[in-house]
Amino acid sequence: MLKAYLYPQCGTSRKGKKWLQDNGIPFEEIHIVNNPPSKEELRRYWKQSGLPLKKFFNTSGELYKALNLKEKLPHLSEEEQLELLSTQGKLLKRPIITDGEQVTVGFDEEIFQRTWHKEKKS
Repeated sequence: MLKAYLYPQCGTSRKGKKWLQDNGIPFEEIHIVNNPPSKEELRRYWKQSGLPLKKFFNTSGELYKALNLKEKLPHLSEEEQLELLSTQGKLLKRPIITDGEQVTVGFDEEIFQRTWHKEKKS
């Protein structure tokens, strides 16, 4: 079953959740702010996603801006970035969806269709 890290107040999370529901794909919903992925889970998701680590940051979020991460991020090590993401759920781009092997970050209907449609139960 898919794990879906969502934030109920986030429009993009709601779009991702609705897409999964509309396509009959079962998932476990995890509140990304209250229960962010651990540093090791994030490291695994990052490697499995094939994305640059900076793609895991919610660059449009208030906390990202308040911490001035646009300026600071290039100077942080991968370990420091993972630590920050694992302790500040609002910094994570959402939704993060995983089946344990594949990972999507954010909501893009074409990527969801290509990645998760096969999860549908027949």
